[in-house]
Amino acid sequence: MKVKAMKNGPYVIEMGEKAKIIIGGQEREVRSKVVALCRCGHSNNKPFCDGSHAKIGFQGEEAEIEID
Repeated sequence: MKVKAMKNGPYVIEMGEKAKIIIGGQEREVRSKVVALCRCGHSNNKPFCDGSHAKIGFQGEEAEIEID
């Protein structure tokens, strides 16, 4: 699995397989191998990114973590 903080954008999680996540105590299946999570706090679809960072001019550094 790889977690990336995109420059001026969301956290992007690249998973080797489909995954299940828990939001507000409810389990949901993620059908994609890539998930973008909000980092700016302005998404209307939290915890997922909806592109709001571009509209508000969010600025954030780029980083990457790989987990085996």
